[in-house]
Amino acid sequence: MEVNKSMIIREVLMMDPGTARIMMEFGMHCLGCPHATAESLEDACAAHGANVDELVHQLNEYLAEKKG
Repeated sequence: MEVNKSMIIREVLMMDPGTARIMMEFGMHCLGCPHATAESLEDACAAHGANVDELVHQLNEYLAEKKG
């Protein structure tokens, strides 16, 4: 499965907990709070002033490397 910007943070974390590190690099430091896990990647990036397209790219790269 590939990550897209409309996915909820919790969905991505459930795909692979290692994605948390990447999201934290984009300023998302409270990944465990109920509000944050219910947000889409796009909404979270807007709230943190981060580039959602770059985040999605890095998450998909990480997941592809783990598969390979």
